[in-house]
Order: sequence, then C-alpha cells, then structure tokens
Amino acid sequence: MSAEGTCNKVIELVRQWDGVEISAHRYGGFEFRLGRRELGHIHGDYLVDIPFPKKVRDEVVNSGQAQPHHILPNSGWVSIYVRSPEDAERAMRLLELSFSLAQSRKSF
Repeated sequence: MSAEGTCNKVIELVRQWDGVEISAHRYGGFEFRLGRRELGHIHGDYLVDIPFPKKVRDEVVNSGQAQPHHILPNSGWVSIYVRSPEDAERAMRLLELSFSLAQSRKSF
C-alpha cells in the first residue's frame, strides 16, 4: 500500500529548494543532494529514506516520526513507509529538516 502520487509531490517540493539536485538513486527511485550531501531518497510512492546525525535520528525515531532504516537500523538513517497522505506529509517535513540541517552545516 502507498499514497499514490507521493513521489511526484516530493520531487515538486524538493525542486523548489536552492542548490538541491535530483537524480536517479543507485537502488531505484530518486535521490536529493545538496552538494555532496545526500538529503534523502525516495523509492516509488512507498518508501522514503533520510540520513540524520545520530542524535537527531534518535529523536525522530523515539517520537514515532520514522522508523530505523529498513536495512541499516543502527545508522543515522531513518525510513518512512508511505501508506497514507499523512505519512507522505511527515516524510516531506523530515526531508525539509534534512535540508535545513545540511544548509546550517555548510559542509558541502
């Protein structure tokens, strides 16, 4: 199950952000980069993966906004399974957080 159209909505949102490049992701879907830093990627309309510093990742997971990454659960990455429009909105908010953190760190 997925929220139909999520991929297009995410791409439309991310396309508006200064300096962000959108390209094919090596495991399918699309990835979003600010310089060398990956902000996250989306697999179809059903899964969004986002990297965070461990402390932020722990806060996001503990608050129920995302789950530990589906393959690398002990990393800073989180996964959001998109099953509803609310899941899609949450994923987009977390991508915005990733973008804000990347901008503030200016390590790209």
